[in-house]
Amino acid sequence: MLTIVVLAVLAAIATAAYGSRMQQARVARAEEDITQIEAQIELYQSTHGQLPTSLAQIGDAGLLDPWGHPYYYLDFTGLTGLGQVRKDRNLVPLNTDYDLFSAGPNGQWQPPITVSVSRDDIIRADNGAYVGQASDY
Repeated sequence: MLTIVVLAVLAAIATAAYGSRMQQARVARAEEDITQIEAQIELYQSTHGQLPTSLAQIGDAGLLDPWGHPYYYLDFTGLTGLGQVRKDRNLVPLNTDYDLFSAGPNGQWQPPITVSVSRDDIIRADNGAYVGQASDY
């Protein structure tokens, strides 16, 4: 009986550790994807003299994040108002050029990254100086 209990505890620990590692791997993959998309956007901008209007213009229209959700891109060129622009806790926009992010495991987001549904998002902030989890920004 004691052996079964010990094995059950070890299995529970192993399962939790595996889930945590998988989540870390997905976050790392989303960060890499955002960095690669950002490089493609910069190449497009240097070639065409303007930002792309959508990810389709750089060939990433169907690209999904590790949780199966699309990546979000918002070009600020010609934007009136800051309604959908991602914002920090002081409601200051995270970027001045464009937003690029994954909505994270829950697939939901709101413009302020301090909202609970946005805390798990993988974001680009400070015009690309930061790429990582919204909760760590």
